[in-house]
Amino acid sequence: MKELTVEATIGNIPAVTDFVDEELETLGCSPRIQAQINIAIDELFSNIAHYAYNPSTGPATVQVEVEKNPLAVVVTFIDRGKRYDPLSAREPDLSLDLAQRPVGGLGIFLVRKTMDNVSYEYRDGRNILRIKKQI
Repeated sequence: MKELTVEATIGNIPAVTDFVDEELETLGCSPRIQAQINIAIDELFSNIAHYAYNPSTGPATVQVEVEKNPLAVVVTFIDRGKRYDPLSAREPDLSLDLAQRPVGGLGIFLVRKTMDNVSYEYRDGRNILRIKKQI
């Protein structure tokens, strides 16, 4: 497992993405799957940046693990900010026109649809969010 800890700010999303991409490239991950994972990173890390420590900031740890059979990558986001489960949000009503839809929720919806598994737990004062994608 590889691990990176950075301040939970929007400005650190590229560093987190680069960190995960390094591992994806060693696995020979397809550009399509890499793009899906990058979108998930952007959505999930920006949620941490906006909600975990608001109005201040604090650390967030990103772990990357590789599972062998079947080949998959697991990315775990950990912070000690406010308890926040983004998976508890309602799925957006896609039948509504864009102008009628409330703001928010579409990013998490896309993460759920593109990842093979998404889970959240709050343990020992930490938000722990995991995504898993088969390669």
